[in-house]
Amino acid sequence: MQPLITQTARITGTGSHIPKRRISNAEAETLCNTSDEWIRSRSGVTQRFFAGETESTADMAIAAARCALEDAETDPKDIDLVIVGTHYPDYATPSVACQAQAALGITGAAFDLNAACSGFVYGLDNAWRQIITGAAERALVIGVDRLSQVVNWDDRATAVLFGDGAGAAILEASDTETGIQYSRLYADGALKDVVFITNGNQPPGKDYETNRIYMRGNELFRHAVRVLSSGIKTALTDSNKSINDIDWLIPHQANIRIMNAVAKKIGLPEEKVIVTVDQHANTSAATIPLALDLARRDGRIKKGDTVALAAVAGGMAWGVTLFTM
Repeated sequence: MQPLITQTARITGTGSHIPKRRISNAEAETLCNTSDEWIRSRSGVTQRFFAGETESTADMAIAAARCALEDAETDPKDIDLVIVGTHYPDYATPSVACQAQAALGITGAAFDLNAACSGFVYGLDNAWRQIITGAAERALVIGVDRLSQVVNWDDRATAVLFGDGAGAAILEASDTETGIQYSRLYADGALKDVVFITNGNQPPGKDYETNRIYMRGNELFRHAVRVLSSGIKTALTDSNKSINDIDWLIPHQANIRIMNAVAKKIGLPEEKVIVTVDQHANTSAATIPLALDLARRDGRIKKGDTVALAAVAGGMAWGVTLFTM
């Protein structure tokens, strides 16, 4: 393929996948010391979905990717790049991206990246830059996580917040004004202890349970509101837009209170915020592509709408993307 230097890249298709096993708040009450009222008031979550014992992270990613390819009417053989944002892959290697590439019949480059809940936005940024520099013409970007594997039902402050799922988008080179207009990524490793997930390789001198999520809720709330609102304001300034130019905001679906606080801080009406945390809970890297796919399919996001994606994650890592559908 000859390098094709292009103006931007546009999203031509989206897809998603939610596992079959539904865990309602009523069922969550039987698993830990909590209540439906407590969960709803603090997070907005009403249910979450868990992958089955034989459903892998790659399985969910592949299912979402198939939906996105069908939506974009794109042949997998035309995809030049696969990027998967996840922090719960099935193996250390091969990557989820390589597993998806093989299953879908794609021959382009493939890799995973770990930006926690910001994984999809980080992946979208990377794919966009590959396309505008001519390294790829079409890319498949997937956000997927299987957080049911790290839920600790002895900790009601975190256990009820998370679920499993996958979302995907097809990105294609475009010389029109339709497409990604702005993207910027951030990180602050000094905030690494605000939220983290352990694995089998424990840091020296630390005594954490293996494969468990740890979170400082109040600190996370404060930092999340600060960096998301600041990132969105910077995006608007840098792209010569005002808040009135934004038709929809899709933030990371961590907590309804965080989303409402960010909307208030940037002056965006709450009715312009796409909310799915009530339906899917926090699916980490999958929350934004899941919400994007849902809002496109139910008719809220239409062609020509300007959408802001804003994610924040452990690391801490965050990012903002602006695009016209």
